[in-house]
Amino acid sequence: MNRPELERPRLAAVTPAPAPVPANSVADDEIDLLALLRTLWRGKWLILLAALLALAAGVYYATQVAEPKYAATTAIALQVNNPQVVDFESVMSGVSTDDTSMNTEVEVIRSRGLLEQLVDRLDLLEDPAFNTSLRPEEGLSLTALLAPLTGEAPDAAAASGEAAALNATVDQVRDALGASVQRDTFILNIRATTGDPQKSALIANTLAELYIEDQIAVKFQGTEEAVAWLSDRVTALEDELRQKEDQIAALRAESELVSAEALEGLNRQAKDVRDRLTELEQQAAREAARLAELEAAIERGDTAEALALANDATLRQLAQRVEAGDEAAGELFERRAETVLARARNDLARTEAQAASLETSLARLQTQTEAQSAELAQLQQLEREAQATRTLYETFLARLKETTVQRGLQQADARILSYATPGEMVAPRKARIAALALILGLMVGTGIVLLREAMRSGFRTPEELEAQTGRAVLGQIPRMPIRKRGQLVKYLNDKPTSAAAEAIRNLRTSVLLSNLDAPPQVILLSSSVPAEGKTTQAIGLAHNLAGLGKKVLLVEGDIRRRTFNEYFKSKADVGLIAVLSEEVPLEEAILRPDGFPVDVLMGQKSNVNAADLFSSDAFKGFMARVRDSYDYVVIDTPPVLVVPDARVIAAVADAIAYVVQWDATPRAQVTEGLKLFASVGAPVTGLSLSQIDPKKMKRYGYGGQYGAYSGYGRKYYDA
Repeated sequence: MNRPELERPRLAAVTPAPAPVPANSVADDEIDLLALLRTLWRGKWLILLAALLALAAGVYYATQVAEPKYAATTAIALQVNNPQVVDFESVMSGVSTDDTSMNTEVEVIRSRGLLEQLVDRLDLLEDPAFNTSLRPEEGLSLTALLAPLTGEAPDAAAASGEAAALNATVDQVRDALGASVQRDTFILNIRATTGDPQKSALIANTLAELYIEDQIAVKFQGTEEAVAWLSDRVTALEDELRQKEDQIAALRAESELVSAEALEGLNRQAKDVRDRLTELEQQAAREAARLAELEAAIERGDTAEALALANDATLRQLAQRVEAGDEAAGELFERRAETVLARARNDLARTEAQAASLETSLARLQTQTEAQSAELAQLQQLEREAQATRTLYETFLARLKETTVQRGLQQADARILSYATPGEMVAPRKARIAALALILGLMVGTGIVLLREAMRSGFRTPEELEAQTGRAVLGQIPRMPIRKRGQLVKYLNDKPTSAAAEAIRNLRTSVLLSNLDAPPQVILLSSSVPAEGKTTQAIGLAHNLAGLGKKVLLVEGDIRRRTFNEYFKSKADVGLIAVLSEEVPLEEAILRPDGFPVDVLMGQKSNVNAADLFSSDAFKGFMARVRDSYDYVVIDTPPVLVVPDARVIAAVADAIAYVVQWDATPRAQVTEGLKLFASVGAPVTGLSLSQIDPKKMKRYGYGGQYGAYSGYGRKYYDA
């Protein structure tokens, strides 16, 4: 039939949403800070509730559960340059000033030995605060439940024996004590924390006194050990010195050496002999040469040379007489020459004898010098060793005397600078606990909000739906304020200006304006899975289209479930199957429910597969006929992910409205449903968010994003 001209709505045409951005186009580690802040803002009330609950729990714990603890501090000043009555620093040194030594003193204070003395002096084995075996048996408690997780030791009552009880008590005392070094000072602080202020002060002061006493005891013990060691060492050095002196005396007695000066005299004497021997050897050489020359001159008859070599006046006179012609002088000359030769030979023999004697003396002196040099070296070595032993002996003897005098005069290297006063309460720190509890609550609330957001798979805003699918959102339909499906028609009639009715009206406008050139006549509604509100929207859309004064047919295309019977009180004996099989004409199968200005064609149970039925020529002919008879045809189809009926029917539809349940339908299901429609060449015209809960929207922080559900909408829409 010819359709009259439609009244143009005031809303602008629906603009298709931009194509979706592929998920892999954005880096996985990229975080949208604005989206994160918006998420936190939407969950601000949950975060605030978690923070308030945590704050209340923290305040309750700090004021009602936690036991008060009192801390007292004793200050100890280390005597870096402790004056001594006797200089004993070389035997027992005091405390060093480096960080390592200061930290060592801290550990000494917390050592088990001192703590056992503390337990014994204060009789802490009888104190239930430290000896847990004396505490009354506790029932089920939070501490007992958390013990396996916190790694705390089991109750000391389980331990058996006095030693075990002592060890457990010492451990408890150690946990209650602390020692530290004040920065840039030589002051140690001993801090005791217990449930009694007086007890804290007593423990801190007693431990400081025990530390001082322990220093004196350690020094006294060190002094006694030093005296014993020095005594043994002095005795050994005395015996060694005596042996050295005896060896020196024996060596002096056995050797001819008087002193080093005598050895020096021998060396000088040997030098003189050596010089005299050299002279005699040179003299003998000269005399031997003169004798040889003299003999040669006489044998040659060289009187002049002989006289020069002989240097004898008598021989010179006889030579003159021989030259004068005195014959008797010639014989005398020869005799005198023999005498000169004999005398020369005698002088040479005497000189050689003297040289031989000097050589013998020199050899004797050298032998004597060498022997006495070796003995002197040995003697000097013994004297040096004896002197070194004597020095050590005198040093250790002096130390022994000093150490012996030092007995009983030891002083501690520390003194108590200030005694502890009754402790001040240090726990529980109520302000800190409250602040930490508040921060923890904020963190937990934030974590819950973020976790809830991360686990959410549905859509809460049209922007999310459009960004995911790339399709425009045609409508946002709130949850109908009805308890039963049969109340839907009455609600639409009674509340024509309600927010739900206006939302359906907006959906109608968006669908009709989705194609301005060829406004849709056959409108198909489908969804991903059942119970998403598509049937409710189909009925509401048909009712709203009829409000335009148009002739509207509502077809129940979901012939498998057939839920129209729950919405309309009127019942029909025949329906879609009877019309398609031509058992009855369309006019007889039409149902006009009371108060519903729309023709309704109910579904029927069929023995034929529904998909095959909607693919038949009979269904196509049926759709051609209703297009001529009605202005608009609204078809409610089954979910597209469950059965293929909707995709088959989409071939005869002008517009497809895909219903998505608000905050429920998973994103993957929506994407898959749209792909199925696109696979048969029937792209979805747009989407509709259904069953929106205004209260949850407000709780999630989305209330102001929906025009129909914002605070402004109350001025325009009836409840």
